[in-house]
Amino acid sequence: MAHWITITAADGHAFDAYRDGPDDAAYCLVVAQEIFGVNPHMRYACAQLAAAGFAVIAPALLDRAERKLELGYSAEDLQHGFALRARVPESATVMDIEATRAVFGARKVGIIGYCWGGRVAWWGATRSDAFAASVAWYGGGIAADRNELPRCPVQMHFGEIDHSISMDDVEAIRTAQPGVEIFVYKGAAHGFGCEERPTFDPASYELAQSRTVEFFHEHLA
Repeated sequence: MAHWITITAADGHAFDAYRDGPDDAAYCLVVAQEIFGVNPHMRYACAQLAAAGFAVIAPALLDRAERKLELGYSAEDLQHGFALRARVPESATVMDIEATRAVFGARKVGIIGYCWGGRVAWWGATRSDAFAASVAWYGGGIAADRNELPRCPVQMHFGEIDHSISMDDVEAIRTAQPGVEIFVYKGAAHGFGCEERPTFDPASYELAQSRTVEFFHEHLA
């Protein structure tokens, strides 16, 4: 049964997190949110992963700026989310994903993130030793961090016509990280995996989801 829990980071910050999936699952994931909070879409993403057999926890990574955040996808919501994200240091976000990972104990744990959370998932691979695998869906800002060294296997998913992540950025990441598995979805835009956005692309979502599940099965076994 899905439920909310409270987690405390290394600096004493206590934050909410949404937990789903079987407690004794063989595969465990930290789910890094978009800038809109652990909103209905993120809880739906957790439910889909739980249905695939994963134990998942989605930390409320913007609790350091605003608690109980659940935004939609309007222009006003986008600006609100950007403003909150700017108030949370990157190092604090890494502390929060590491504290979330610790809830799973000694088991191997992966990290998956969407939009801003995709960049957070990349940090989980490059700025932490806590994760055994990382998957980023349309991770905005990864190009700026493309020269960081991943410490675990990484897979990335991008839309071909993403309005905020250019194909030049994707190729720059590919050039800097030849060991990272990168998929581009023809005709897909930013947020192609979000059922609440007008850019939702069911075919691209299904393919990316199947590749994600297969990747984690391989690296978390």
